[in-house]
Amino acid sequence: MSTSDAKLHELILICREDDVETVSDGLMELEALAVSVEDADADTPIENALFGEPGMPAPKAGWDRSVVKALFETEALATEAATLVLAQEWAADVHVQTIQAVEEQDWVRLTQSQFAPVEITDSFWIVPSWHEAPAQARQVMRLDPGLAFGTGSHPTTRMCLRWIAGHGGEAAGWDRVLDYGCGSGILAIATGLFGAKGIDAVDIDPAAVQATLQNAQENKVTLNAALPDAAKGQYPVVLANILATPLKLLAPLLCQHLAPGAHLVLAGILERQADELKAAYAPHVALEVTDQEDGWILMTARRAP
Repeated sequence: MSTSDAKLHELILICREDDVETVSDGLMELEALAVSVEDADADTPIENALFGEPGMPAPKAGWDRSVVKALFETEALATEAATLVLAQEWAADVHVQTIQAVEEQDWVRLTQSQFAPVEITDSFWIVPSWHEAPAQARQVMRLDPGLAFGTGSHPTTRMCLRWIAGHGGEAAGWDRVLDYGCGSGILAIATGLFGAKGIDAVDIDPAAVQATLQNAQENKVTLNAALPDAAKGQYPVVLANILATPLKLLAPLLCQHLAPGAHLVLAGILERQADELKAAYAPHVALEVTDQEDGWILMTARRAP
């Protein structure tokens, strides 16, 4: 095998903002392993930063002049992808900057270096599989960055995990737990690590259900991951880390799953949205802000016994 064949290859294109989404989707269809978008004018006087709400997508798909980078297994695949993209009628303003070899080992190391262990409390940590757990960690969840379902790095997830850790002494008595909108399953798995049983993790996205099952297996936690219809009956703990608008709509549904004396834990809420959530849940429970970080808040309530 030649040196060239042993390396991944990166196709780098320049295109307009209007073409970014089409180009990116096309490259993924053409067997790209990964696609990223950068500002072609970064570090220049005409750089144009894109910012959105914390944890939310940027307001635009790309910049006025965007660099689209796509990683392919072989040079032939990268070249074929470039040829097919440029042949499209809409691609008049798409230009190939280069196709270059990338050492696979370097690419993996670079990717992994971006993700370090996440401290939830002094003794509870989220640790990627390639890292050693910190010496002070007494409770460790192994979770590798995947399809952006949640790895413990976002404030909303950390606040939920801090709440779970803070109630860890009660967890062994939780005979049922509902994680609604489970994503990676990180919250459901955390309750299991602290001793909870009968855990239901539900999500509208089948890919999230599969990610949850895989992550639970890797952490030796037994749970049921499924679509939302699998949530049945009442639970001592109901967790939902979604966003404010769906949380408001889900108020009656989530509250009907609360057993007498149950905990309700909600996240994905900005500080300015606290009153909206309190009003939405007022007919059922009295929500309070019990944690905050970087503009986000955790809201919790307890149903009357």
